[in-house]
Amino acid sequence: MKFQSFIAFLLELDIKKSILPAETLVNTENIHATKPFIQLMFKTIIEPFKIKMVESISMSTEEQRMKFLEDAHYNPFLLKSEQVIIDLLTDSGTSAMSSEQWAAMMNGDESYAGARSWERFEKAVHDLTGMPYILPTHQGRAAERILYGHLGGEGKHFISNTHFDTTRANIEYSGAVAHDIPIIEARDFSAHHPFKGNLDTIQLEHLIGNLGEKNIAGVILTVTNNSGGGQPVSMKNAKDVQAICKRHGILFILDSCRVAENSYFIHEREKGYKDKSFKEIAQEMFSLADATVMSAKKDGLVNMGGFLALRDKSLADACTQLLIITEGYTTYGGLSGRDMEAIAVGLKEVFEPDYLHYRIISTRYLGENIRHKGVPIIYPVGGHAVYIDAKGLYPHIHVHQYPGQALVCELYRIGGIRCVEIGSVMFGKYDEDGKLIPAPIELVRLAIPRRVYTQSHIDYVVEVFDEILQTKDAVKGLRITHEQHFLRHFTAHFERIE
Repeated sequence: MKFQSFIAFLLELDIKKSILPAETLVNTENIHATKPFIQLMFKTIIEPFKIKMVESISMSTEEQRMKFLEDAHYNPFLLKSEQVIIDLLTDSGTSAMSSEQWAAMMNGDESYAGARSWERFEKAVHDLTGMPYILPTHQGRAAERILYGHLGGEGKHFISNTHFDTTRANIEYSGAVAHDIPIIEARDFSAHHPFKGNLDTIQLEHLIGNLGEKNIAGVILTVTNNSGGGQPVSMKNAKDVQAICKRHGILFILDSCRVAENSYFIHEREKGYKDKSFKEIAQEMFSLADATVMSAKKDGLVNMGGFLALRDKSLADACTQLLIITEGYTTYGGLSGRDMEAIAVGLKEVFEPDYLHYRIISTRYLGENIRHKGVPIIYPVGGHAVYIDAKGLYPHIHVHQYPGQALVCELYRIGGIRCVEIGSVMFGKYDEDGKLIPAPIELVRLAIPRRVYTQSHIDYVVEVFDEILQTKDAVKGLRITHEQHFLRHFTAHFERIE
């Protein structure tokens, strides 16, 4: 069947009834035909950019891919990029930069201290976050290591809607404990809820009472909630979390790497925000936080970079010391001048209405089409990725045999699509007897790089799922033959279970 154009696809969606409960949302009947983005009055929504440079894709046969997969020990992280047809492993650092960003890079001031590029970077970050103390880092996990390494340690606890892999690893490496408390609706993948990324504030109060507020190093609100299916967080939830943190004297941290995408959902779904710009919504959310960590490799639209921004001077001083020791001087922090120039431009471009509209709708298009075929996904579709319920797709594969990793391998074998498991490979642990404690969910994430793939690429991914569904009953699980203690999914080796 020929796939629908974007606009035909949108017209078939009963968004107001199936995704957006009327009592909590703005009127969405005309939301895609009015400002802030421009809707052309034709059947197809086109990519809001032109292609100025191309990168070749190496096409391969299934036989070749089977050999590549065996050589990579059934771990797509270990594949070479030229062996991949469609790379949906991550949206981090894989986006295409604009001509404006490339032009800005030519103005990069590579002075060790006080560079002009630092001034432009600092101004852009301060304008967005409103925070006075800004520390540049080479990427988000470096900012996490600095902040959570300083705040953490034995006996300390961090609470989040859901910690992602590097966040949890930096926290646990310090000796602290990471607690996930998403709302109960997030556990039902098919439930219709506009803000499944929300943090459960009742559980938050309960945890504070049990652990003691002095033992909680910080509450982290990740927007959008990556490990929770790329689901958005409402402004109301952010305000409620801030109020609880303020009442107990606990640091409120915003993990803001996809804050622009989250702002789109707030504009679309939350009362009181339809007349605000996406940037204004993001600025309001930043105003609630005491600190923010951002990997600019996502909504900064760059290939490398990040930052840590804070309001408290004493905390900023302590983090600055760690920055100088491990990253670099305070006005570059592991970044070149040209990187900072590109970030300054990217933080502006990411809030452009036409770009954000296309970004969200493109992801939704992929998710809705494979869901229509019968692929179980986290629904509604999130911002940066589509999350497949691997356990729902492969109920015959036990969690100890990693159904998510099995699906990851099948997507590569059949279509040359590289993606990542988010389940018991990434988040599983072992008890004292060496028995696996499975993760609460078994997902596979199809993360879409920004401004990289066209509509035909997305349609190709949709078509690959026809074969995935036809062969699903014959798929077998895997076992781990080699792994590291932290972040094992990056380097683990697997073998098929026959």
